[in-house]
Amino acid sequence: MYEAYWQLNQKPFEGAADPRFYYPGEPQQAAILKLRYAIENRRGAALLCGPSGTGKTLVGGMLRAALDPACSPVVHVVFPQMPTFELLCYLADEMEQTTTTPAGTHGSIRRIERFLAENTRDGRHTVLVVDEAHLIREVESFEALRLLLNFEVDGQPGLTLLLVGQTALLPMLQRMPALDERLSVKSLLRPFTERETGEYVAHRLNVAGAKTAIFEPRAMPTLHGLTQGVPRRINRLCDLALLIGFAEERKTLGAEHLESVAQELVAVTPE
Repeated sequence: MYEAYWQLNQKPFEGAADPRFYYPGEPQQAAILKLRYAIENRRGAALLCGPSGTGKTLVGGMLRAALDPACSPVVHVVFPQMPTFELLCYLADEMEQTTTTPAGTHGSIRRIERFLAENTRDGRHTVLVVDEAHLIREVESFEALRLLLNFEVDGQPGLTLLLVGQTALLPMLQRMPALDERLSVKSLLRPFTERETGEYVAHRLNVAGAKTAIFEPRAMPTLHGLTQGVPRRINRLCDLALLIGFAEERKTLGAEHLESVAQELVAVTPE
């Protein structure tokens, strides 16, 4: 709606995890480097953690794109709340790329063990990504995932387990030392600093084709304060600011405009 007014090729602050809009900030790049090291060196398990809205999904996507081709398959679990026996059956199906009638926990474990052995002997390394891991409520599910790390072939682990979740996952893991100790890498995504907030906004506008400055430089400290540097909040506020700025036929967007939009945003959709 507002793209032509601001001379943009597309909306710059959409919420989808589009790799074109990936901002290589310090915490994001550090996370990718450490997690890639853990996976490509066939460590047992790793952790990617951060508050809601800090870009874990996009970082995970950039990580998968950067991995050595031998790190395959990458099995991605996006709904981990299922009972343990269903989770194991799902993992077996995803690894074998088949759909079977659940044969119980024992049968699923045998299928997983057989697949990991064959995959490792073929020179590949399985990566198991469990997204939203903080939503897992059954301790048995965490224990089952830990036990999968015991599958080795010729002294090499059959898979790397990557747990991805919000910060609520950290105290959960502390209560499970047997799993926590298997995490060779722990990477925490933090919100952006004020400088990074400005660079993030400029990066996304540049990718979207901006030809002139839209947000005034003095608006960035205000934007950072209103959003606390959380990318999802930055996207939401900037998108609405562009829309209202278009409706009001503004030439640029300043701090007072962001404050006004933020008040309206909070009134309509409270945090």
